[in-house]
Amino acid sequence: MSRSSRKMDHVRYALSIGQSGRNGLDDIRFVHNPLPETSLEQISLNTSIGDLVMSSPILINAMTGGAGETEQINYGLAAAAKETGVAMAVGSQMAALKNPEAAASFAVARKANPHGVLFANLGSEATADEAKRAVDMIEANAIQIHLNAVQELIMPEGDKSFTGMLKRIESIAAGAGVPVIVKEVGFGMTSDAAWRLLSAGAAAVDCGGFGGTNFAAIENARRDVPLSCFDDWGNTTAVSLLEVLVVSPPERTIASGGIRTGLEAAKALAAGAGAVGMAGFFLRVLRENGVQALIQTINDLLNEIRLIMAAAGASRLSELRRAPLVISGETAHWCFARGIDIQKYARRNGIHPFE
Repeated sequence: MSRSSRKMDHVRYALSIGQSGRNGLDDIRFVHNPLPETSLEQISLNTSIGDLVMSSPILINAMTGGAGETEQINYGLAAAAKETGVAMAVGSQMAALKNPEAAASFAVARKANPHGVLFANLGSEATADEAKRAVDMIEANAIQIHLNAVQELIMPEGDKSFTGMLKRIESIAAGAGVPVIVKEVGFGMTSDAAWRLLSAGAAAVDCGGFGGTNFAAIENARRDVPLSCFDDWGNTTAVSLLEVLVVSPPERTIASGGIRTGLEAAKALAAGAGAVGMAGFFLRVLRENGVQALIQTINDLLNEIRLIMAAAGASRLSELRRAPLVISGETAHWCFARGIDIQKYARRNGIHPFE
């Protein structure tokens, strides 16, 4: 099967299978602040990832490219990013590096959003030279390197060897000329992996947790004999984010994986993410209702985050990260087993007169 056919397979199956919603963020709750001492008009959503300063913590995460129909998708996503001021990542550009005719399906994002923040995208099999070419293709401000070992193992035509991944990422980080963001595609991250990636020169880590687009289910739908053992494989978004935050500060941390509401985004930002990536949810809105509906959806999400910040007494995202959170359920059990301190989240900004 050609790469372009596979790209459209992924889009079709992503829309038909949908997102599980089991991202673990229901286990995180804000502690209500009866005295917020803030005003909605004072709220600022400015944030930074690595050296990139962004006016919004929402990121349209990598989805597609490399086929004729995907050019229209990337144009719509980029047009919405321009109108709302959010950053955007394109899908894997390897197809365009191998077939220059596919480059237009990625370059259209820069045409639609000449001055916005755009991320290039390649897999961990890429070389430093390929990364520079991908960056140049869309005049990118940064590049995502995605990790998708489980997807490749299930994919009938996928790679089956993953040796040298970290060395290649280190080489890309040294030679790409822009910040390198390493992203899981939906199976989650660990503190150990995040530490090794940051030590190798990654500017930020995107936790890419389980709970959103399930690439195991997508690839199994394309197989004659499914590998169903992988359908529920992975670390949820909540636990992946908490794992990464053990070793990574907010400006080097992105949360993603089935995030669909302003409340879920606000929880991730309050826990310590510097930005929140959303993909499948935005793709569905775009395909079913068009660009204007996607613009409205993004603006509604940003407004919901502002309202939650006002309720929490936070005028800036740095203040939201001091809001107390209670973590319970399976996420709490995971953290206990892994030695991740969750009491520090519950006791932020608080006075405990009886201790």
